[in-house]
Amino acid sequence: LASGNRLVDTAAAAGISPQYLSEVERGRKEPSSEILAAVSGALGLTLLDLTEHVSGDLRRTASTSVPRGPQALARAI
Repeated sequence: LASGNRLVDTAAAAGISPQYLSEVERGRKEPSSEILAAVSGALGLTLLDLTEHVSGDLRRTASTSVPRGPQALARAI
């Protein structure tokens, strides 16, 4: 996780399994809005913070291959 938090701790705080969070982080799962809210809360972020993070990452990588969907989320968390 980009914030330096351990995946297992963040997953526990979000109420999801570490395996599921790992798959979200790697872009293999598309989380629901409820999962996004839980993970952002576990990271001490709001959903707005999380979407701004993703948006910033997308802008910075616009000149290269732009990740979409779960890949964009994976880069943010």
